[in-house]
Amino acid sequence: MSEVKLAAETRTEFGKGAARRIRRDNKVPVVLYGHGTEPQHLTLPGHELLLALRTPNVLIALDVEGKGKELAIPKSVVRDPIKGYLEHVDLLLVKRGETVTVEIPVHTEGELAAGGNLLEHVLNALPVEAEATHIPESVTVSIEGLEAGAAILAKDITLPAGSKLAVEDDTVVLQVLAAQAEEAAEDEAGDEAAEA
Repeated sequence: MSEVKLAAETRTEFGKGAARRIRRDNKVPVVLYGHGTEPQHLTLPGHELLLALRTPNVLIALDVEGKGKELAIPKSVVRDPIKGYLEHVDLLLVKRGETVTVEIPVHTEGELAAGGNLLEHVLNALPVEAEATHIPESVTVSIEGLEAGAAILAKDITLPAGSKLAVEDDTVVLQVLAAQAEEAAEDEAGDEAAEA
């Protein structure tokens, strides 16, 4: 798990106009909340935050101006739908040793059995509980040789040490679907043979 250090400034101006001024200075308005504390309104450097958020569940070490150091993980990220820049970010305050529930990306490796079957990602990210400073970046699942109708359940996935599932064991994560185009062609061929 990567940890990124960012310098944060406290902000006192709120509203759309203030947010636009902050973004014009290549910074991002941020709210830091959690542990029953009052939300802290901060400003973070835009480019550095954008790079940090490329890593799923990144741990951000904030050096808050005049208040000391805090650890946080991203909770909500709002991007401009057209240009893609960060408009606003909510960060959740965490402490070392604390367990948090996060979603980690599910990656696959290997090839399905021959036949043109399709792999459906029922869950693109798997909810897990992990220690805040040791959140896994992702989990990899082998799909080698799976046939149509096969499914991989949450309990079938090997999680990194220190992590446990935050969903039911029998939750379907991946499933293999039969290729529909081939079935339609076979049905059509069968109908033509029956007519002949």
